[in-house]
This record gives sequence, C-alpha cells and structure tokens, in this order.
Amino acid sequence: MPWRDAMSRALYGPDGFFVSGTGPADHFRTSVHASPVFAGALLRLIAEVDTALGHPSRLDVVDVGAGRGELLHELLRSIEDAAGFAVGVSGEPTRSGRSGLIPPRAGSPETLTSTASARRSPDDPSAVAVRPSLAERVRFTAVELAPRPEHLPEKIEWVSEIPAGINGVLLATEWLDNVPLDVAVHTEDDWRYVLVDAENGAETIGELVSPDDLDWLTTWWTRRTSPRRADRDPNPAAAGTAATGATESGFRAARPAQGSSLTARSRPGCPETPHSNHTRAEIGRSRDEAWANAVRKIERGMAVAVDYGHLREERPVDGTLTGYRGGRQVPPVPDGSADVTAHVAMDSVASAGAAVARCAYSLVSQREALRALGADGGRPPLSLAGTDPGGYVRALAAASAVAELIDPAGLGGHWWLRQPVGIPLGPAVAR
Repeated sequence: MPWRDAMSRALYGPDGFFVSGTGPADHFRTSVHASPVFAGALLRLIAEVDTALGHPSRLDVVDVGAGRGELLHELLRSIEDAAGFAVGVSGEPTRSGRSGLIPPRAGSPETLTSTASARRSPDDPSAVAVRPSLAERVRFTAVELAPRPEHLPEKIEWVSEIPAGINGVLLATEWLDNVPLDVAVHTEDDWRYVLVDAENGAETIGELVSPDDLDWLTTWWTRRTSPRRADRDPNPAAAGTAATGATESGFRAARPAQGSSLTARSRPGCPETPHSNHTRAEIGRSRDEAWANAVRKIERGMAVAVDYGHLREERPVDGTLTGYRGGRQVPPVPDGSADVTAHVAMDSVASAGAAVARCAYSLVSQREALRALGADGGRPPLSLAGTDPGGYVRALAAASAVAELIDPAGLGGHWWLRQPVGIPLGPAVAR
C-alpha cells in the first residue's frame, strides 16, 4: 500500500502506535520530556501572545498531538505555582534560579499578575481595576486520538479534533513529523509512489504520482539528475527490498537499532542511508494541508510548530523515514509496533500556513528561539553558592538542562515555526 496509508493505519488505527499503549514518552525523548525549561519558555511566549491580544477574558492554549498531556500538565503546574507570587512566567520565584530562564524585567508583560492583586474589593472606590491572573483566564485543550489519561487534571480538556475559534496559542511540538505522507522515487519516467508491505517493510515501485503531488515535488523538492539508464533495473515495478536487506533499487536498507537509552528524535539532517542511484522524496503536501487547517482554526493568536526538518536547499537525497521503539532507532516498518516518522519540509509548511493567516511567519532554530525567550544555558554566578547554596545547585541543574535543549547537534537543531494570526510578531519572536 502507499506509505501514507500505511503510516495512517500504523500510527492512528485502532491499535496504532499513538492510540494504544503507554504513549510516545516510553519510546523517544522530546524537548517536553527533557526539561521543564522548555515549558517555561513556551509560557513566556504564551504571556507575550496574551499581551498582544489585550489580555482576553479567556486565553486558549491548544496542544495538537498532545501525547499523554505532558506539556499542558507542565504548563498548568507552572501557572498555578506562580499564581500567588510575584514571579516570572517560568512559575518559579525569580530569586531561586530554578527556572533556567533569564528573569523578566519588573513590571513587564512577561510577569504574571498575582491572584491576590486581582481580588481587590469592587466596593472600594479607590481600587484600581486589575485584570484576573493568567491562571484564571487560560483554558488548556489537548488534541489527541488516544483515550484521555486517567490522572490528567480536569482543567485540561481532551478532544480528538482541533477546535475552531481559538483565541490564543496553538502548539504543535513534534506533531507534523507524524502526519502521514507518501514517499516517491525518481525513475526514468518521472516520480513514482513507493509502496510498502506493512508487515515487514518491504518496498516496491508503484504508479506515477498524481498531478498535485508532482506539482509539490517540482515546487518544494529539488529535482536531481535522473540516473543513467544503464544503472537502472530494466523492470522498475519489480524493484524492491525487504526491510532487513541492502538493495540496488534505491530503497533504504534497514538501520540497526541504536542506543541503549531513550533516543531523542532530534538529529539535524537525515539519518545515514546507503548510497543510491535513485532519488527518494517524502511528499509533504499532506503536512502542508494539516498545518494550514490548524492555522485556519485560530481566530486571533499564534500557531507554533516545533519539529525537526529541512529546507529546499538541503533536501536529503534518500529521505529521512525512520522508526523509534523502546528508546531505540529502528527500521521504519509500519506494523503499529513503532513510531514511523520523517523530517518536515519546514519551508513548504510555513508557506501553506502563511497563505491562510495572511501574516508573515518566523522560522528559526530552537537554539535561537529559546535564547530569545530567556533560556541561555549559562552557568549561574559562583557568588550565588555563598548566598543561596540550594538555589545555586538548582540553577546549575537548570543550566545543564538548557544546554541540552539548545545543543545545535541535538534538540537545539529543531525548527520553530511561529505563525501569527491577526497579531504582530512580538520582540521575542520577530526576525
């Protein structure tokens, strides 16, 4: 069957990887799992969007592809912890050094309004109206096909489709890489779909791609020179390989499982592939449509996609399709037992979202984005050890966590796509 159908069934079918079982956190490591600093930086961005929207009575925060709700749970915890204090948006007292973020300026929009100050008596004529705190106004919604986790806080709504009329922030952290797509190979007579056996991952060449997919490939995937006729199999329809064998057909050979601990799906560029005379391409049109649809659900606010990907000038010759299971990278066999993922054509996705929003987007590395939001990874001053030993140790641990998040060879190599809808790009997101 086509890869798009195989991925859809393997990931989102009744017994699919993301629907059944304990969840993706047991199989690979993301920025959400790496450190609460990631959620703290997103909370700072959410606070900036809240300001741009004029502090509405309801601020939506929607997480698409929410896993088991880990990110929203951390955001909720941070906001509730901060509600009774004059603290930064990270949810930690600024003096403690626990947040891993540079403290916001006093009185800046990045500082959460305390609940106490929001409860002045309306009978006091001298009282100055103060808006309710962010904790009182924010509404969290997780979008995921899996059943609602048993111990998820009631304040987090759980739905299977992106709601319409969002006034706030839509988050998509490592969602687009799991939107099913088709795979194509460039043959003597143009691009053809790659078909896959869902039971063992064996691949064969199928029909010519549709006009719409051909248009996407021509626009967004750099076409390379076709291989010489003498180098090609005279019967391309019979070319293929089992998931565990090398091949001369241009289909990827299986990669052995790597690593003994949880692996981050974060390697910039494509995983190693054998030399090939074919050119493979992962057709990102389905992801463009998914992102455009997500942006379309926003009335005012911002959509934020965080994912690993590539740009048109650096498309991988053999593609990036791979799998993850039990903390290891494994061959991409779409049988439902493993994650099947491919890097995102970020520029194509960004263009699709901008066409819907009619607003300029920002596309930067996670390293740049987190630094702009106050996560610099710098070591705390040694003098803090003398005045606050516990705070120094916590700040040192936070700095180590930030270093992992901004490492350009790892999680820092992710892309941050920020698409405003009806609001300007703020100072921490403008490029």
